[in-house]
Amino acid sequence: MRHRIAAVSAAALVTVAGVTGIAEAQPASLYAPSAVVLAVAKGDGGVTVVRASTLSCAPSAQGTHPDPRAACAALKATDGRLDALLSAPDRNRACPMHYDPVVVTVDGVWQGSRIAWKHTFANSCAMSATLNGNAAFAF
Repeated sequence: MRHRIAAVSAAALVTVAGVTGIAEAQPASLYAPSAVVLAVAKGDGGVTVVRASTLSCAPSAQGTHPDPRAACAALKATDGRLDALLSAPDRNRACPMHYDPVVVTVDGVWQGSRIAWKHTFANSCAMSATLNGNAAFAF
């Protein structure tokens, strides 16, 4: 009789462990993950990071970005084409013609897909004039 109880108990433990393993394999959320690091760096190739911000957009906007909701909305508006973050430079803004490169990057996962985007500007004035206060890089 003891052997039957032990066998039934062992079978129950294996079943519970198997069910637990299956439950852990399920996705934690119904939303595709969207978590990125936005960075601004100086130098050719973006050697020195000047500032960076984390941003998670699903299921809710959060991170170290000062306005995660606006930044998530700006990224969502690109429909996955991050070059859309760039706009026509402000014609009313004059920038010096010196070369002091600034590199902006977006790295991480957007709506479940890995992304890595980079754009280089001639200088910080050209960056500001082209981004025109885009919420994604307003940090």
